Amino acid sequence: MRTYEELVEFILGIPKFTTKNRPEHTREFLKRLGSPQECFKVIHVAGSNGKGSVCAFIDSVLRRTGKKTGLFTSPHLVHIEERFALEGKPCSRGLFVKAAEQAAQAAGTMVGDGLPHPTFFEFIFAVGMLIFAEAQAEYVVVETGLGGRLDATNVITKPMLTVITSISLEHTEILGDTIAKIAAEKAGILKKHVPVVYDARLQSVREVVEHSAARLECPVYPVFPENIKILLNTGKKIAFSYDSGYDVTELEIPFGAPYQVENAALALLALNCIAETEGITGEMIRQGFSKVSWRGRMQQVLPEIYFDGAHNLAGIEKFLEAAAQISRQPGILLFSMVKDKDYWNAAKLLLAQGEWEEIILTTVPGMRGITIGRLTEVFEDKAREGHSTVKITPMGEMEAAYAYALSVKKPGQILFCAGSLYLIGELERITGGMS
Repeated sequence: MRTYEELVEFILGIPKFTTKNRPEHTREFLKRLGSPQECFKVIHVAGSNGKGSVCAFIDSVLRRTGKKTGLFTSPHLVHIEERFALEGKPCSRGLFVKAAEQAAQAAGTMVGDGLPHPTFFEFIFAVGMLIFAEAQAEYVVVETGLGGRLDATNVITKPMLTVITSISLEHTEILGDTIAKIAAEKAGILKKHVPVVYDARLQSVREVVEHSAARLECPVYPVFPENIKILLNTGKKIAFSYDSGYDVTELEIPFGAPYQVENAALALLALNCIAETEGITGEMIRQGFSKVSWRGRMQQVLPEIYFDGAHNLAGIEKFLEAAAQISRQPGILLFSMVKDKDYWNAAKLLLAQGEWEEIILTTVPGMRGITIGRLTEVFEDKAREGHSTVKITPMGEMEAAYAYALSVKKPGQILFCAGSLYLIGELERITGGMS
């Protein structure tokens, strides 16, 4: 049996020697592991932004029913077992080691039989399913990876519910170059007769989801932003109402970012769909929403310091809206992004719409990070184009960049750290997980 450290090293090394596989490959991998994904009730969640938050809301409420829950999300921030939450907490290292070793042995037999090695995400998904089956979870909330239709998680054939969060242009080289094409990929998780709750703000998304749902005879529950009303926002918590057309529900969530209200509304409708059959009461929903915890999403980690994992243009726009409500003066921004994201347009947005005294640029460690030279070049170019006079300070080493940000922040001024969940994870490691 390999150690925890050896297994983590092995898993993180998988991308170096494998390529993308189709769902049939994932299905074969899981079959060799006993098809653990069939051992529990699954809620399957896809989308571009807000997937993890919606999953967290749903999981928090399901835990109030007294039944054991599992939560599969990505990426992890500090430790790999964060991806496999049981009862709202990362699984034990012992459970992880047992499942990872079992998956590694099955992967080895597949290669020995002439089949491709499972990808990183296939492997991680299989480990999660093994952990939840071993722990005898009754409900598991599953967040898709990159897409939906061809996602490893789409081997789940009989979810009790599917949810599609807000959709924006992302991974266009893989998912398609229009919102409609991306929506079609995300809607690939729909299953015959299974209810679907979805973010209905965009007509192109509505058309795709409604068409797919009609073909599969799925009950459809759209969520429209105009049905949501923010009643109070203190910067630490938000009270809001949701008007379903026949009932108005008032709830409170422990977040200051307005975009979390939209995620909460999606989770509310999802829970209402299964409330009667699963014994979910209004009080369980209220308690679950008020006590939910989800790190790295406009999260106040210390007074006047916020971490937000905004990772694409739509996420940056939501981040800027939230920052404008939280900060009453130009703030400090510590920023980095991974190189496969649209960082040049993110720079343009941040400079044009943000109110900053200084932007500190740094690098996400690893192969996915943008070099500090390239990121600085893009920000300086966009600043010249937009005639911005904001101070731009490049600091490639993240620990030094964070220390510098703390040193220049004035009393009462807000420090925002944003641009990638990988950035937030590294900051949590540096700070010792202040959250």
